[in-house]
Amino acid sequence: MLYLIGLGLNEKNMSKQGLEAIEKCDKIYLESYTVDFPYTMSALEKVIGKKIIKAERDFVENMDKLLEEAKKENVALLVYGSPLTATTHIALVHEAKEKKVKCEMIFNVSIIDAIGETGLQLYKFGKISSMPTWQREKHYQPDSFMEIVKENRFINAHSLILIDIGLELKKALFQLEVSAGKHDFKIEKIVVCSRLGTRDSKILYGTIAELKDKEVKSPYCIIIPGKLHFFEEEILKGF
Repeated sequence: MLYLIGLGLNEKNMSKQGLEAIEKCDKIYLESYTVDFPYTMSALEKVIGKKIIKAERDFVENMDKLLEEAKKENVALLVYGSPLTATTHIALVHEAKEKKVKCEMIFNVSIIDAIGETGLQLYKFGKISSMPTWQREKHYQPDSFMEIVKENRFINAHSLILIDIGLELKKALFQLEVSAGKHDFKIEKIVVCSRLGTRDSKILYGTIAELKDKEVKSPYCIIIPGKLHFFEEEILKGF
């Protein structure tokens, strides 16, 4: 059996259902390549009471070894937030079904729930995009995430941008500003959400110039608001 278990947003968010599943497991893997965790692996091991194996991208995306193990024994893959927010994990569930490997998903809170703390109405968000880290020496400066932001703006929707591991806020805001210029897109104010769901939670609201020297801890995300309801605007002003 393969268990895909959502960890939520802090080390104490693990559900009772998730802990019961882990008790049955012979191996416990932690998907470690899609997010900067706001806590250590040892802190999580204390909560679940078992040793965790760090799973890198190749191991999860290749799938074969993981699914072969899950055919013979109970295996857990722990995922930050909720287990099916990443397309890799949806593909893993599909592959498990194809190979007749039993698979159970245990859901939890994710960033998509937590951004409600900003006061922005969740049903007014459009497509989610991701900002990768630019590498000038390799001429790697993708800005296609801006196309999604433009699509969302066209329907007055808010845009959630997930930020790549290791990308500091100042550099992310530089990339955002350059990308917006290339796409002839005007940004007035943005929301920066850091470590939502933890004791270090922080929400900032302002222009890129106002926020570029602020310090935030990973993981964090950026929101470009669409058309604001007066109540949304009132709450944002508090940040």
